[in-house]
Amino acid sequence: MKLLLKSVTIIDESSSHNNKKLDIFIDHGVIKKIGKNLSEKADKEIKVKNLHVSRGWFDSSVNFGEPGYEDRETIANGLDTAGKSGFSSVALNPYTYPVLDHSGIIASVKAKAASHPVELYPVGALTIKSEGVDLAELLDMKMAGAVSFGDYKRPQRNPNLLKIALQYAQNFDALIQSFPQENRISGPGIVNEHVNSTSLGLKGIPNLAEELQVTRDLYLLEYTGGKLHIPTISTEKSVKLIKEAKKKGLDVSCSVAVHNLILNDDELKEFDTRSKVLPPLRTKNDSKALIKGLKDGTIDMITSDHNPIDVEHKKVEFDNALYGSIGLESAFGALCKIFDTNETIEYLTRGKKRFGIDEYEIKEGDPADLSLFIPGDSFTFTTEDILSTSKNSIFLNKELKGKGFGVITQKGFISN
Repeated sequence: MKLLLKSVTIIDESSSHNNKKLDIFIDHGVIKKIGKNLSEKADKEIKVKNLHVSRGWFDSSVNFGEPGYEDRETIANGLDTAGKSGFSSVALNPYTYPVLDHSGIIASVKAKAASHPVELYPVGALTIKSEGVDLAELLDMKMAGAVSFGDYKRPQRNPNLLKIALQYAQNFDALIQSFPQENRISGPGIVNEHVNSTSLGLKGIPNLAEELQVTRDLYLLEYTGGKLHIPTISTEKSVKLIKEAKKKGLDVSCSVAVHNLILNDDELKEFDTRSKVLPPLRTKNDSKALIKGLKDGTIDMITSDHNPIDVEHKKVEFDNALYGSIGLESAFGALCKIFDTNETIEYLTRGKKRFGIDEYEIKEGDPADLSLFIPGDSFTFTTEDILSTSKNSIFLNKELKGKGFGVITQKGFISN
């Protein structure tokens, strides 16, 4: 397919075209020409007011349900949601049934996504069935296409197993993930342990539960070597611990969920289960520290932590509701509330290199990997803006700023 983007503003600080309004001609997934007033014949001309383009956005932590929880989200609809929200590639967590813990199922989910413009990169389970007992066949899964290994939202209880995983993975340069929570400290807690949890009568998860696990995992990494990724940190001290580890030369990365940057535990006052996420929403001070950590490079990437949950498991008593919020549709608009457009794009395009994914520039001759978006206008995020099958958005009825529009990749084009 031949595509012609007309009068789009290019946002790419590494490009000579940065902040310029130009035309882009794409022929079968390759950027052929960039310039003013291009007149190449195209199968589709895309001309939208205030349309911007950047290098493709990457989300390092999404869930689509399939296989096993197709009522929450299918791979097909999940990829449509990602693409129409501006994400050209996503890493799919093993939060499925059965769990993504062997090469056959990794190959299966990749095959289901093979023809879609959005690229799907599976994260293999670190342990069999994500039960934390025995290591899964990591090498086989990497050969089948897994880009990292971790048990989604399930902390590794056994430090020796994580030690062995970090040592073993060095043989084939694999990235190991470890969710930062010590369950023996968090206990029956379900929200942040602070003033709000006490006043609302909800059991709390102290910051210590996260920070103790981060400390342990960093000590293990220092001992073993290897590559460690700590997903979705949420506390001020976690940022400090990881910053110190990087100064020591440890090969560690981390991410933060959009909602932990922008929202805090004041959201709990409504007892709305959409605000029940893991790690929990923390305090305003924690959010400020996370933003600072993102700006100084301590935090490597942002994730929507997109997690569709069906109404039967979300619209129930707060104690019984499952953790999680959808987030692909709202990610860009939420981030633009606290960052300018250039900053937002910088954060959304981070992370590919860490996961071993190729990156391309916006220049003639490079393969197309483009995110399209419309910044600027504020709007109230409603159910009409939700593309996911599940509707459990933590940002529902909140004011956001700007929207994702679509993506163009080597495999095609998708937009709202």
